Amino acid sequence: MKNLAQSEWLAKQPLLEQVMEKKEILWRNPLVEPIKTALNHTKLSKEDVEDARLRLARFAPYLERVFPDTAANQGIIESPLTPIPNMKHVLEQSYAIDIPGQLLLKQDNALPISGSIKARGGIYEVLKHAETLAIEHQLLNAEEDYSQFDEPAFRQLFANHKIAVGSTGNLGLSIGIMSAKLGFDVTVHMSADAKPWKKDLLRSKGVHVVEYEDDYSKAVEEGRRQAEADPTCHFVDDENSTDLFMGYAVAGERVAVQLKEQNIRVDGEHPLFVYLPCGVGGGPGGVAFGLKLAFGDHVHCLFAEPTHSPCMMIGMMTGLHDQISVADFGLDNKTAADGLAVGTASAFVGKTVEPFLAGCYTVEDRTLFKLLKELADSEDIWLEPSALAGMTGPIQTIQSDISSANSPKATHLVWSTGGNMVLEEEMKSYYEQAKK
Repeated sequence: MKNLAQSEWLAKQPLLEQVMEKKEILWRNPLVEPIKTALNHTKLSKEDVEDARLRLARFAPYLERVFPDTAANQGIIESPLTPIPNMKHVLEQSYAIDIPGQLLLKQDNALPISGSIKARGGIYEVLKHAETLAIEHQLLNAEEDYSQFDEPAFRQLFANHKIAVGSTGNLGLSIGIMSAKLGFDVTVHMSADAKPWKKDLLRSKGVHVVEYEDDYSKAVEEGRRQAEADPTCHFVDDENSTDLFMGYAVAGERVAVQLKEQNIRVDGEHPLFVYLPCGVGGGPGGVAFGLKLAFGDHVHCLFAEPTHSPCMMIGMMTGLHDQISVADFGLDNKTAADGLAVGTASAFVGKTVEPFLAGCYTVEDRTLFKLLKELADSEDIWLEPSALAGMTGPIQTIQSDISSANSPKATHLVWSTGGNMVLEEEMKSYYEQAKK
């Protein structure tokens, strides 16, 4: 821990005492600014997001050809935006609180190819790297569409190049599945808390899986170290990658289109609140950035973290970002929400979203399992535990009187980050655990 002792931090930020007690709390970000000035703090821009959108559009014909489950959207990787009125009623009953506005679920659990939010940034970075190599080796024919990436010449090129990533699970699935399909030699370095079925699935796709007894940070560190020693290896850095970030950010404009299609307004009278499960920060950070570009000051984004692993909350609260960990406050970083089991947040993400993020809140594992069962029972939507972290967002913001969260004209959007790839027996075991 840098600069101050734990006792000094507790005096400076009294809310940290409740963090240490593993309570479900909400922290308001005092550094959030209007979008006009917030953009002055970052080199990232709307043009960067547009570049990512156009690249994904170029690759759509290829994705449609090699992944049939993308055909419904003509090769565009996107998820439904689903009203969940029954779950809204369940939340109101469970917490004895009225949610005056409407409640929606952004179902990234239903994203094609890898069934989680990581299909956005992870697949995008792999595609961008493949495009770069193809251009360098003069393989791309500008007169043909990108379905040419399925030709033997491209696979032969990529077979001589490697891709590596450190992951708790879902990012590894996205990187592994996409890289293997293109023909890359791909290795996923996985932490001890990654689910065995995710490792097995990757191996079945021809992906090398390296397992560690330590947590996420060690897997990333080792993956990065090994990749740096190999000039043919591209390391997908979940903690520092702007390409990952841009892949996620494209979601902002797409949500704007989906809301318009459902005649849902977002303006000064109709605020939008978005609740994003957060691990190291890349996925929710990129999505939040894209949403702020799309809706400006009318959208309020909050990150949701496990009570045992609130690394982004601690990093932003202290201003130390990756220079401080949950262990510095006596937390063990052990949670059933494997995708959120991260002890140290990304400084790149934390600093980027600092002027954009409304706040962070925490949720207990037992709450995640309770919500998993309630969503399955009320809406027949099945998510993995970590994907439920956003579901208590409306309760947290209304109870804490955040902005106009209790307005009948507000829209509350819960981002469900994964679940479709979970094996049926594994999902049943989650459900049985919730019943107990």
